[in-house]
Amino acid sequence: MKKQFLAITFLLSGFAASAQKVPYTNCDKCWLADSLGNHRVVLTFNGTGKVAKAVINWRRRDNEPENKRIIIEDAKTKQKITNVKIGAVNRESGELYFEPTSGKGTYFVYYMPYKNEGRSNYPKGVYLKPENTASAEWLSAVNGKQAPLASVKEFQSIDAFNSFYPMEVIATNAETEALLSKHKSEAFLVFPEDRMNSIRMTKDLPQRWIELGPQNKYTGEAARGENFAFQQGIYALKDIENVQVTFSDLKSVTGKVIPASALFCINTGGTTYDAKPLTKVVNVAKGDIQALWCGVDVPAAVLPSVYTGKATVSINGKPAKTIALSVKVNSKISKDGGVSEPYKMTRLGWLNSTMAQQNTVIAPYTPLEISGNTISLLGRKVEVNKDGFPKQIQTYFTPEMTEYAATPNNLLTEGIHFHFINAAGKKINLKSQGVQFTKKEAGTVQWIAISANDSLQMDVTASLEFDGFMAYTVKVKALQDVSLKDVTMHIPFKKDFAKYMMGLGQKGGYRPENFEWKWDVAYKNQDGAWIGNVNGGLQYSLRDEKYVSSAEY
Repeated sequence: MKKQFLAITFLLSGFAASAQKVPYTNCDKCWLADSLGNHRVVLTFNGTGKVAKAVINWRRRDNEPENKRIIIEDAKTKQKITNVKIGAVNRESGELYFEPTSGKGTYFVYYMPYKNEGRSNYPKGVYLKPENTASAEWLSAVNGKQAPLASVKEFQSIDAFNSFYPMEVIATNAETEALLSKHKSEAFLVFPEDRMNSIRMTKDLPQRWIELGPQNKYTGEAARGENFAFQQGIYALKDIENVQVTFSDLKSVTGKVIPASALFCINTGGTTYDAKPLTKVVNVAKGDIQALWCGVDVPAAVLPSVYTGKATVSINGKPAKTIALSVKVNSKISKDGGVSEPYKMTRLGWLNSTMAQQNTVIAPYTPLEISGNTISLLGRKVEVNKDGFPKQIQTYFTPEMTEYAATPNNLLTEGIHFHFINAAGKKINLKSQGVQFTKKEAGTVQWIAISANDSLQMDVTASLEFDGFMAYTVKVKALQDVSLKDVTMHIPFKKDFAKYMMGLGQKGGYRPENFEWKWDVAYKNQDGAWIGNVNGGLQYSLRDEKYVSSAEY
């Protein structure tokens, strides 16, 4: 959809806003964001002289704007202006003085330039610090009272993705205080909001909400069969606890019904990943904003009409608020629930999904089969040793990966195993008690094994799924005081199936003859590797009981 718009897209809303007359636009690829940032103000100067003044009511959500560099550019020459003086700057507005090098005309103010101090795949943007490039002679000529004003023509973003409008344009302190003074007796206010205007700020009210004011109604439009989403913005005027949202049926004038069970709020309840009921407690501190994402699973068979009902927002110990809901269901039918249009937040319903709970085998995979301690799956076999680890892994895939061979290829020279080395450097041997299969299903097989001696016990819990994913939990327990020098996991690959390697910092290619690696969670996005050949190999991931993906750091 976005490709159909012109390069500069105006984002003005339909309501009258006396305090907001400057348009917010997107100017796709109009400048280099890597050097100038993602945002700029377009100024028009019609005065004369060597000094121009601009007062920009930019309503910024970022903290400490006075500590970020401001770059002013001459639109005619595309040159950076060096004679710049920064006056009073805060989140609401900024006062600037600059030399209008081309006289009357257009000038650009880039107010959030940054540089990337990270990598291309894990960028780390750092805002540039203020600089002083003005000459002493020019600075001496700056007189704030006499400098002619440049007017603000528009606020621009490098693209729609980076736009602050409308939900990240903050209300001023004066506007917020005026709102509070009108609602002194209330514990919270509700601002229903469309799904296309995601509530993004938790500490600042959007200017949009000041203009619209708190509302007791929401109107939206959905297709039949669509997972339709909307928001309830909660602004806490006091500390509030246990925010709950309940819904009535939605009814048309002819008596047709969308049942209350089709409406939901993902913040307060739903379904866990393993299909169990989920209830969450939502508390909101005074002055904070909480977005409540709600939705309607519109039945595909419902007749087009306007369906009305209500949402009730309640908290502990204070009166509830009722929001009138009006959803126009049009004649369109959304065959996929709307998931093909994710920008409409139609995939929120996935959070309550109960799919794949039956562990059904998905074609072309085949059901798991067990013969003794050997598990067969599509094109492969895994023989489980008495200690619970794979004794052998076999693949029947040909090098072309188009058919199966009659004779399998073994990936291991011996079973995968652990080495326990004591303080004296000697190996500690454990005696295995054998494998016990605890689940035998078409999609998953699970087993346990215990190995021990008088000082150590190793408990192994493992599972194999129909697609070849194997998970192990290994717990080592000291039965008496013991000093260990090392604990090693040994995966003895056959050389033919250890030709290539990728992971642990290694780019895909031939496996190095020797390789050393150490954990560095804070700086390395690595916890496993793939080692193998064209038609056989193992990908492994190493995790402990406190594992957090290093990609989250």
